[in-house]
Amino acid sequence: MNTVAQLFVGLAGVLHLVFFALESLLFHKPSVQQRFRVRSEAEAQAARPWAFNQGFYNLFLAAGAIGGLIAGGDRGHAIALFSSACMLGAGLVLIGSDRQMARSAAIQAVPPLLALVLAAVL
Repeated sequence: MNTVAQLFVGLAGVLHLVFFALESLLFHKPSVQQRFRVRSEAEAQAARPWAFNQGFYNLFLAAGAIGGLIAGGDRGHAIALFSSACMLGAGLVLIGSDRQMARSAAIQAVPPLLALVLAAVL
């Protein structure tokens, strides 16, 4: 995998570490809840278990992307690109389920998309 593609895999991995922190570690904060359009404490209580689980999903994707880069070689890069493809897929699901989440979906999906395209063409 070329260096530019690796940079976008790394960026996608770091973003997913941030998502993990927001969803699993910091979700109790009202400012974080607002980012996820949670409007009341009752909504927060209902969403907290889902957000916690989703955060770990993002942690595992980040681990695949970053771990694959660290491992290197064909196998490591395959793991990193598979994680990128999963990130892209999740971003597409997000935009497909709620058009108001276009900005969030782009943040989630564009770096892994660029990584995949650049890995394929360069």
